[in-house]
Amino acid sequence: MKRLSLLIILYSFFSCSKTPQPINYGTDMCHFCQMTIVTKTHAAQMVTTKGKQYKFDAIECMIRFLEDKQDIMASGNLFIANYNQPGTMIDAKTATYAVCEEITSPMGANLSGFKNTETAKKIINSKPAQYYDWEGIFNKIN
Repeated sequence: MKRLSLLIILYSFFSCSKTPQPINYGTDMCHFCQMTIVTKTHAAQMVTTKGKQYKFDAIECMIRFLEDKQDIMASGNLFIANYNQPGTMIDAKTATYAVCEEITSPMGANLSGFKNTETAKKIINSKPAQYYDWEGIFNKIN
């Protein structure tokens, strides 16, 4: 009986992980727009405090999903794809966002995420772009 209780406790602990699960590109669906997630450079993900996973095909889909969910946004873990390392997720709240017409995103906002501003400016180089932090891009999209 003690073993069963211990197993249940361990299962509960590990099933509520706040880390993002891998996105199955080409199979997983966007929680907001229901499109298949295929682009490794623009995907996003949210994990609630209870471990529920929400996957998005574009950063703008996650932002639009969170528009009226301030409590979830404040307590959940938010991740975005690092544009220059496709498939690698970074913290959405500390990332730098670039809106650049020459880099298209799945939902048409031309929005990409980067680990920091210096990297974004180096990759985008001479292309005209606007740069934002999390609060700035959240307000721009919503």
